[in-house]
Order: sequence, then structure tokens, then C-alpha cells
Amino acid sequence: MSDPTRVSAPDGVAPAAAYSHVVTATGRFVAVSGQLPLDEAGEIVGEGDAAAQARQVFENLRRCLAAADATFDDVVKLTYFVTDMAHMPAIRAARTAHLPADRLPAASAVQVAALVRPEFLMEIEAFAVVGA
Repeated sequence: MSDPTRVSAPDGVAPAAAYSHVVTATGRFVAVSGQLPLDEAGEIVGEGDAAAQARQVFENLRRCLAAADATFDDVVKLTYFVTDMAHMPAIRAARTAHLPADRLPAASAVQVAALVRPEFLMEIEAFAVVGA
């Protein structure tokens, strides 16, 4: 893949502090379904603990990306579905462990009334572009 171009402050748009407004890349598209805080056995990790759930979700994203021969370097878009926006600092901390501040993808955060099970605090999906 050509190195993605990230634009955090397009002309006339307020600068983004924790994401890129625009990311462009050329290559093979990879869509990773929303990942939940479940371990390999399907058991919840970190019930009631946003930081533990975020770490597990990002580990699941890493594993899914690897299954597509991709890494977090290839991620161009993340979408966060959270039951409470108060969980975003924990999500950002987990994201920082995988994505350096100078390589942030485009992102959207959506607060939802509920996820598929009430103990889930978040679900995160990823789009990536891998070398042509």
C-alpha cells in the first residue's frame, strides 16, 4: 500500500485532535466487523471496566487485521459504538497502544442506547487498506 495520506485539518475545517478528518490510500480494502470485549472462548473481559474492555477489543481488532495480512498501520477508519461517551478516554488509551498519534485514522464515535448484550460497553469496527 502506498503510505496513507492523513489530513487532520482540511482548509476551512476545525483541526482534529484525536483523529484525522481525511485518510486516502490505494490498495486492498479490508473491513473488520465490530469487535466486542470477548476472549477466545467467547467470555466477556472486563465486565463494568471500560479500560479492560477497550484493551480486549483492540487486541481482537489486531487479531482480525492479522487474519487479513493487515496491521494497525493499514487502518484508515475506526468507528466506535459506546454506551456512554465517558468511555472514550479508555478507548483512546487502548488505541494509543496500537496507533501512534501521528498515524491516526479517520474516526467516528457514536453513543448508542444498547449493544447486543447489556454488559458490553463498546463495539469497535475498522476499515483498512493493504498494499496493492
